[in-house]
Amino acid sequence: SRLTHRMQLTTDGHRAYLVAVEDAFGADVDYAMLVKLYGRSHEAHAETRYSPAECIGAEKRREEGSPDPKHISTSYAERQNLTMRMQMRRFTRLTNAFSKKFDNHMQMVALYTVWYNFVKMHKAVRMTPAMAAGVADRLWEIADIVRIVDDCEATQKAV
Repeated sequence: SRLTHRMQLTTDGHRAYLVAVEDAFGADVDYAMLVKLYGRSHEAHAETRYSPAECIGAEKRREEGSPDPKHISTSYAERQNLTMRMQMRRFTRLTNAFSKKFDNHMQMVALYTVWYNFVKMHKAVRMTPAMAAGVADRLWEIADIVRIVDDCEATQKAV
């Protein structure tokens, strides 16, 4: 109900996404899966390798609606995941910067998302994503986020 137009969604081949997308959108989405095909590794000890086997291709599958084949891609999500891992070390493998409590992890993801969309200036568009989408009319500062959190906590205490 929050969307102004029908959207196209692409996921990788993880089967759990079939149910999740159906639960979230029903038939009101143009949904495709991009399933990567992997070949055998040429390494002598393939079972002990750290990286996945070599990607030898990808298959585009229509799952719901009419997704435009030109736009079936997981590149945006993969780039966002990489950016998130590089900005928040708790998502990097083999580090001790992880969240011990799930609640703390959720709070950090929320804080990162607000910072990324409202505070961080993006070179490609020379503004924040929130400004580009017309959601914000100025570059936010961390103090703005702190003020919002304080106001929210004050409201919750008053209830």
